[in-house]
Amino acid sequence: MNLSSVKRPPWGLGVKNNMNEELNKSMYYGAVPATFQKARQLRNKMTSVEKLLWERLKSKQICNVRFRRQHPISKYIADFYCHAACLVVELDGKIHLKSKEHDKQRTENLKELNIKVMRFSNNEVEKNIDEVLKQITTVVKNRLNSINPSLPLSPKG
Repeated sequence: MNLSSVKRPPWGLGVKNNMNEELNKSMYYGAVPATFQKARQLRNKMTSVEKLLWERLKSKQICNVRFRRQHPISKYIADFYCHAACLVVELDGKIHLKSKEHDKQRTENLKELNIKVMRFSNNEVEKNIDEVLKQITTVVKNRLNSINPSLPLSPKG
């Protein structure tokens, strides 16, 4: 497929955006168009637990940083990603019980990109979302301070 001939990228970006430009953004770490398509499908089929957490992560509710849902990173799709803090938040449902080795390798690969991965079970989010958010907030603050210690943190979170 000739990327320059695509008028509207498959993941819903506006017409003004160029697919090549979008793919070259550092926050995607070389993700390919097929990964973006799969991420878009996953955004449209979020689980109830993902929706629950997303309601509390979206709109810069934690430390005034943006989280993205079902975000392409290299060959992976993160449940939630904060580029400012280089942080991935993963929710582990029943499917992850069968893929522990894959998840471990994925975490190692993301770690090589200086991306921290936090994992929570669906049960943790459903039963104690405030504690999950507290842990995420702590890690975001720590990562933001280690990236730029002079950056003042917003009162949000």
